[in-house]
Amino acid sequence: MEPKKIKPWGWRLSLGLAAAPAIFMTVGGIFLPETPNSLIEQGRLEKGRAVLERIRGTKDVDAEFDDMVDASELAKSVKHPFRNILKMRNRPQLVMAICMPTFQILTGINSILFYAPVIFQSLGFGSNASLYSSVMTGGVLAGSTFVSIFTVDRWGRKPLLIGGGIQMIVCQVTVSIILALKFGGDKELSKGFSILLVIAICLFVAAFGWSWGPLGWTVPSEIFPLETRSAGQAITVSVNLFFTFVIAQSFLSLLCAFKYGFFLFFAAWIFIMTVFVCLFLPETKGIPIEEMINLWRKHWFWKKQMPPLDINVNDETTTETNGKLQDLELKN
Repeated sequence: MEPKKIKPWGWRLSLGLAAAPAIFMTVGGIFLPETPNSLIEQGRLEKGRAVLERIRGTKDVDAEFDDMVDASELAKSVKHPFRNILKMRNRPQLVMAICMPTFQILTGINSILFYAPVIFQSLGFGSNASLYSSVMTGGVLAGSTFVSIFTVDRWGRKPLLIGGGIQMIVCQVTVSIILALKFGGDKELSKGFSILLVIAICLFVAAFGWSWGPLGWTVPSEIFPLETRSAGQAITVSVNLFFTFVIAQSFLSLLCAFKYGFFLFFAAWIFIMTVFVCLFLPETKGIPIEEMINLWRKHWFWKKQMPPLDINVNDETTTETNGKLQDLELKN
């Protein structure tokens, strides 16, 4: 497509192309099976067991299936999940539900994707070049997610989050140094430095795409027990949208005020979140939802924040249900 033909109806093209993935997701959703946990909560135990056997590739799923049934009964006994999520035993999950989406946005990814044409124009690219560059960053983001798809269950969540964080820091610092030395005032970037900047930004987007992009949603979806799962996911989405709004509204002001320091601002946040993951996020690979509470009780920090098992931590559950909860926590 010729550049001169893009400008008059570019907004139509951008809106039309956005419909393609939406259609793909809608059609794909029709063929998605229900999860075993969902089927068990609906009382369709036989169907839930059949799906679990298909996922595991074996019929020897008795222990895991029984855990799912017990966890489902516990979840049904909780009438107020938002009140329950504030209890001490759910504090680690609540902290993660707030911090993970906050950190995901504070990588600066939305600023780059939302305002890619503005960024590239301010770096000296023409209007058409900036449009093509923004399309390129979007393509890099989509393609890099496949790295996470094929490696997340092999390498684990923490290595990808830490590795992606390190790569993003390097890219942000590189961009800041180039802009500080070679751009500003009457200076103009040479073609070589302009290409280097585009490469650095694309590598940053790629790092986000195989780490914090998908895993910023995956990890919060894994850590909540069934009784607080709906409340936890609601908090995660709300926090994500709130900080998306804040960063989107303040982006241009930050860019004008900080100039090249704008990228260092996000690099500092990425450093903080990488350290946070190293210290406070346990590896969730291969841990069933119904056994997740046991993971927090073994963590060096979070085990100090959680109440002893002999304390009734949930006033809404019966003694029988609390006994089942303790059985789940003591397994393994």
